[in-house]
Amino acid sequence: MPQKKSLAPELVLSSAPHVKAGQSITSIMWMVVLALMPATLYSVYLYGIHALLVICVAIIAAVASEALYLFLMKKPVTILDGSAVITGLLLAMNVPPDVPLWTVGIGSAFAIIIAKQLFGGLGFNIFNPALAGRAFLMASWPVYMTTKWHTFTPTNVLSQGITNITDMPEQAFDVVTQATPLGALKEVPKLLSDLHVLPDMLHNLLFSKEMLKSLFVGNVGGCIGETSALLLILGGLFLLYKRIITWHVPAMYIGTVVIFMYCYYSLSGFPYPVEATVYHVFSGGLMLGAFFMATDMVTSPVTWKGMLIFGAGCGILTCVIRLWGGYPEGVSYSILLMNTAVPLIDRYTKPRIFGTRA
Repeated sequence: MPQKKSLAPELVLSSAPHVKAGQSITSIMWMVVLALMPATLYSVYLYGIHALLVICVAIIAAVASEALYLFLMKKPVTILDGSAVITGLLLAMNVPPDVPLWTVGIGSAFAIIIAKQLFGGLGFNIFNPALAGRAFLMASWPVYMTTKWHTFTPTNVLSQGITNITDMPEQAFDVVTQATPLGALKEVPKLLSDLHVLPDMLHNLLFSKEMLKSLFVGNVGGCIGETSALLLILGGLFLLYKRIITWHVPAMYIGTVVIFMYCYYSLSGFPYPVEATVYHVFSGGLMLGAFFMATDMVTSPVTWKGMLIFGAGCGILTCVIRLWGGYPEGVSYSILLMNTAVPLIDRYTKPRIFGTRA
């Protein structure tokens, strides 16, 4: 007697993941590129054609390096997924706008081949490739990486929107305006002491409303990606809205810097603790690092507890390097150092399996 077919649908088995969000590596990478476009285009507007060339060379070198390596290793060439493009773009945003083009090309090749592909390719690298490329350039050509800042006018590099509102001596004012914002805060006081200029004059200039506004809106010297905190924040909010990143790392990173810097300046008796804290938050690569590099899915923790620890660690290391290190900026090195701790953080913050003690 023939059996009747079951009215229930057949059970279909498949491998994980069983729940999909409709996103792919390609869509995520190009979404990040889109989020960086406002700050990138503004940088080109601010710094000129050479900055555009730096960005183009960095991206082309990254894509070409990945294609060549994959071809030589007889692996599928996946340059259209956007991962090499975002690496080149982020590297370009971490170098001075007037850096020689050949240096950024070498940096992109190092980032792709050494920091990414030799570790196994996308998903296996332990360091953020763009920051690894920047660290390589800093170690190899420190002069190019610390002196090739853009010159806006003969007497004002710090910000086009700032004038000598404190009536600082012309020679001293020239010294101040030939530094990046963080360099002016950390290194210039030593130089001004030889010119018999009081620190208050420098602080009144750096912490003026005009200067803080310029830092936020974007009208200052520095690396290509340090131009506008506002545009970087908008790009980060776009990634949050699209659920490409979560709030844990950027909020903890920026929040730690705020708390650390305010406590340091308050306890040390500095007369402008609030202004100095705001200055640190909006200057340098903090916004770029917090929203676009510390949140890298491959090199950051996978649990929300781990993300909070990771962000706090990045913030503390950034402050320590800025205040006591030999270099005025510490974002890139703080993220790279915390990248090494990610496996340990993941190990001790992973959820406990139900029914087990481990």
